[in-house]
Amino acid sequence: MAPTGTAAHQGRTDLPPLVSTAVAAAVAAGFAESCLPEQGALLRVLARGVGGGVIGETGTGCGVGLAWMASGAAADARLFSVERDAERAKIAADVFADDPRVHVRTCDWRGLADAAPFDLLFLDGGGQGKGGQPPLDPARWLRPGGIVVVDDLTPMTGWPPTHEGVPDHARTYWLEHPRLRAAEIRVTPTSATIVATFIG
Repeated sequence: MAPTGTAAHQGRTDLPPLVSTAVAAAVAAGFAESCLPEQGALLRVLARGVGGGVIGETGTGCGVGLAWMASGAAADARLFSVERDAERAKIAADVFADDPRVHVRTCDWRGLADAAPFDLLFLDGGGQGKGGQPPLDPARWLRPGGIVVVDDLTPMTGWPPTHEGVPDHARTYWLEHPRLRAAEIRVTPTSATIVATFIG
């Protein structure tokens, strides 16, 4: 999620129809913190790459990031997303009411565990290890070859990575995990994403 992610989508004419619907729902709800369009485009490509796999997301918001993934996902893919705010979860569920592939639940990010293992897992609302919370264990959440995505990072300019002048332990966890092969990707000049593959 990004503080201005919803606004960054507005006025664009190249959005998939489902994304446009989710953006309109976010605007109507006054929800500003959707993923950036550039992040969404990356998620769409990654979702397309897992074929008929299982896709998960923590932190649905009003469904913008989920809509990007659903727009790229195969017809036989299954998508599960969790949102702890009940009002936002209902808004997102309404966006996907006509898409039987998509399931939105109202719960903490840990409630997504029963849908694991995932072929693609987007950590946008918990499980990343940010804010002093422990990160999830990719061995319990991903299939071998599965991909985890962590967004909303400031681009790294040195090693070890820092955030607000202190060591960025969450980022280091994903980049140095012995069972992941990870890379940081800049999706805009000021925003970066970690994409990591679980090697089993």
